[in-house]
Amino acid sequence: MLTGIVFALLALLSWAIGDFLIQRTVRAVGDLRTLLWIDGIGAIILLPFVVRDLPTSFHSSAGLALATAAGVVIFFTALMEFEALRRGKISVIEPIMSIELLVTVALAVALWGERLSPLQLLLVGATFIGILLAVTVHHTHLRFHKRIFERGVALAAGGAITMGVVNFLVGASSQNVSPLFVIWWSNVVTLVLAAGYLAIRDGFGALAADIRSHGKLILGVSVVDNAAWVFFASAAALIPIGIASAVSESYVALAVLLGLFLNREQIRWHQGVGIAVTVGSVILLSALTGGN
Repeated sequence: MLTGIVFALLALLSWAIGDFLIQRTVRAVGDLRTLLWIDGIGAIILLPFVVRDLPTSFHSSAGLALATAAGVVIFFTALMEFEALRRGKISVIEPIMSIELLVTVALAVALWGERLSPLQLLLVGATFIGILLAVTVHHTHLRFHKRIFERGVALAAGGAITMGVVNFLVGASSQNVSPLFVIWWSNVVTLVLAAGYLAIRDGFGALAADIRSHGKLILGVSVVDNAAWVFFASAAALIPIGIASAVSESYVALAVLLGLFLNREQIRWHQGVGIAVTVGSVILLSALTGGN
């Protein structure tokens, strides 16, 4: 259990860095090519670590089906979330994206038979509320109907729901086959879809220019994003998917803390409350789960 919590915390750290790098990358090379680079580089990097397990993993029909479904859903989810980050303001987009936590927990309980104690459910709910408070600059940002026409909001809402599905599929498949295989195979599936779509829409002529102009950024975001997914999948293989999601999803509150300490940004009182609630809930949830 403790190892699973550690993996979830590592996913938290990786995703905090990853969102920042993804926004920079999609604004530099576009949504589709960013997705293609992340999955292509991830598939290459992870291949040596899964090659010995391929025969066994491919024989697990349930794990393979779930990982394949994850790859398909990731393709559509990433395009929505990447475009939302490209168009919108993080202060508006991130509270909406945090809806994925509720979707993941609901699916894990309803479809996967996970049983969380009342205290764990309470802490998951407190974490979600804390995240919303921490990343919301003004209280009116919480009123979704007031922000329905804000740039990127509709895409973020769709991406948040489907990302919750992705989290569930990755977690469920990781309990059947190797977490490394799950991320590698979902990368391969998403890569095939992205490459096919790019071939039809734009072609591959701009890929060489991407490397020349933004090679370090592309490599950095690919490594960090894939590391985050590997950590999350490893956590979900050891602890309940809902717990792994609650801990790792708290990266959005960490982003606020980074802005506070590194950029000396000012935050409102409710954001401070949100950070405290999120951090406290995650610590209690980690201690409660890790001690079992």
